[in-house]
Amino acid sequence: MKLKVYADRMSQPSRAILIFCKVNGIEFEEVQMNLAKRQQLSPEFKKINPMGQVPAIADGKFNLFESHAILVYLACAFPGIADHWYPADLFRRAKINSVLDWHHSNLRRGAAAYVLNTVLAPVLGIPASPQAAVEAERLLSASLSKIESIWLKGNGKFLLGGFQPSIADLSLVCEIMQLELLDENDRSRILDPHKKVLQWIENTKNATRPHFEEVHQILYRAKTRFQEQRSMGANNTNSSKRLSLPSKM
Repeated sequence: MKLKVYADRMSQPSRAILIFCKVNGIEFEEVQMNLAKRQQLSPEFKKINPMGQVPAIADGKFNLFESHAILVYLACAFPGIADHWYPADLFRRAKINSVLDWHHSNLRRGAAAYVLNTVLAPVLGIPASPQAAVEAERLLSASLSKIESIWLKGNGKFLLGGFQPSIADLSLVCEIMQLELLDENDRSRILDPHKKVLQWIENTKNATRPHFEEVHQILYRAKTRFQEQRSMGANNTNSSKRLSLPSKM
C-alpha cells in the first residue's frame, strides 16, 4: 500500500515531510488536512493520530505522528535514501537527534509563538498577546544566535559542518520559513543580523529545489494576502486621519 501523508502545507513540519518525500522519490499520497476547518480533530483522523495534529503518516497498517519521528522513519524505512539525511554513523545520528530535540523547545517555540501573536491570531479570531510576542521574539533571536555559534560554525554549508543537508536542516529551515508571513520590517529586524542563517536557508533551498519552493507556494500566497491586508489597513487609517482634520474653509 502507498504511503499516506496527512498534512496541511501551512504547517511547518508538514512541509518538511512533504519536501523530504519529494526530494527522495518516495511514492506517497498527500491527504490534505485543513487546520483552519479543524479537520485534524475529526474522529476519522484521530484513528491515525489521536493527538489530532499534523503531520501524520500511514504506511500500510503502521501509523506514526510527530514530524521528527516521521523523518527518521522515512530515512530508515525506504530504500535509496542518501546517507547524509540521517547517517548510518551512530555519532552523527546522535548529533542530529540532539538538534531535533533542541528545536522543539527553542526555535519552534519562539518562531511559532511570535508569528501567532503578531500575524495569525487576528486571522484565527483569537486574542493576541503583545507580551507573549516580546518573549517569543527574545527566544527566537537567541535561538538563531545559537544556531550560528554552535551548528553553523566552520566551513560547512549545513548544520553540524555538513556539506549536504540532513533531516535537521530541513526541519529547522521549514520552521524559519514561517517568518515569511511577517511584516517585512519585522522579518528583516529578526533575520538580517544572522548572515550565516540566511545563507544556510538559501543552501537548503538550493539542495531541495524545485520541491522546496513548490511546497512553500501556499505560504507565499498567504504572505501576499497578509501584505495586502496590512496595506489596506494602513490606507484606511490614513483616510480616517484625513477625514478627522478640521476644515480650513
